[in-house]
Amino acid sequence: MANRLATEYVKTCLQLTEAEMNSFIRMFKDHGASMQIQVLENGNQEVVLEDDAGQAIVLSFERHMNMYICQGTCRIHNKNIVNAMRKAVALFKGDAVVHRIYEGYKMIYTYKQGSVVKITENTDAAEKVVYEYRDTLGQLERLFHKNEVEAEIGSIRGQINQLLDLRNEQQDEGLREQIDGRLNKLTHRLFVLEA
Repeated sequence: MANRLATEYVKTCLQLTEAEMNSFIRMFKDHGASMQIQVLENGNQEVVLEDDAGQAIVLSFERHMNMYICQGTCRIHNKNIVNAMRKAVALFKGDAVVHRIYEGYKMIYTYKQGSVVKITENTDAAEKVVYEYRDTLGQLERLFHKNEVEAEIGSIRGQINQLLDLRNEQQDEGLREQIDGRLNKLTHRLFVLEA
């Protein structure tokens, strides 16, 4: 099994309430992370985690109304912090692009609302999609609720009925042929739509 060199959170967006912020901090403490919390004068907070490489990982949370919003990037080497961050993104329905870096390649995970929606393997030679979420049920529901075809069928039937009434009233053979040509096109379109 390949040894992961680092995990890089390239684009991360977490939105936490005050209660969730406390849970977020507790989650990292439960994973054995060495941390400091700095509360700034404007209500913003910085969570400073100490990584294996002795580098500080700073997660800045800006306070907007009753929410703490963290947007940014960080590179993590400590497996416990990596696991805590992965769980935090999932639990708090975060969005993120995560690069898991290995020798010679990296796996790119894209999270939307806490769920993995795409996994890509990226090497110097190529990029390969390993997994991509498809909302099949949602697509089928949207398709089921589409009713443009039914509306067009109803419109064509109405036009055909009007043309048949007009044809029956006409004595002029030239006008009847024009109406017949139009009826032929409409019945063909109706056949295509109903098929």
